[in-house]
Amino acid sequence: MNRKFFILFLFLLVTRAVVFAQDNENLMVYENEYIVKVGDMAPDFTLELTDGTEFTLSEQRGKVVMLQFTAGWCGVCRKEMPFIERDIWQRHKENDGFVLVGIDREETKEEIEAFIKKVGTTYPIAMDVNADVFASYALRNSGITRNVLIDRDGKIVMLTRLFNENEFASLVECIDRMLAE
Repeated sequence: MNRKFFILFLFLLVTRAVVFAQDNENLMVYENEYIVKVGDMAPDFTLELTDGTEFTLSEQRGKVVMLQFTAGWCGVCRKEMPFIERDIWQRHKENDGFVLVGIDREETKEEIEAFIKKVGTTYPIAMDVNADVFASYALRNSGITRNVLIDRDGKIVMLTRLFNENEFASLVECIDRMLAE
């Protein structure tokens, strides 16, 4: 009887170890709950901007592109957006080789317009009403703010999550360096 118990215990232990290893592997894939990683081609999409025009990511090839996933209900987004406005958008908005677009998830045009007026940003904002574009970059129910930096070939070169001043400074430096090339 003891031998059967020992074999059952050993079987359960090995099974749990395999499941634990698979769970850890999935955690690595979903670092910061992104489903994309640096080096991947950025998933293409088309969204309507609040001014009524359409934005298609693949049409931006040849340019450095920054996507900022945001929403009016996100406190961290409201904290980060003035830095994006000042340190990135105002410095590079006249550069034809640079594109910045905020992607607001799950809000109406009216909510977005009120939000950006309150925060004081002037860069273009796209409407991701069902968060489908967001879900092509990160787990659908994961949090924001998130920034995705894309090179001229359409590949992801940097991913950020939340607002960390050191990480943000690295993002600004990376944009500056890419635009100088």
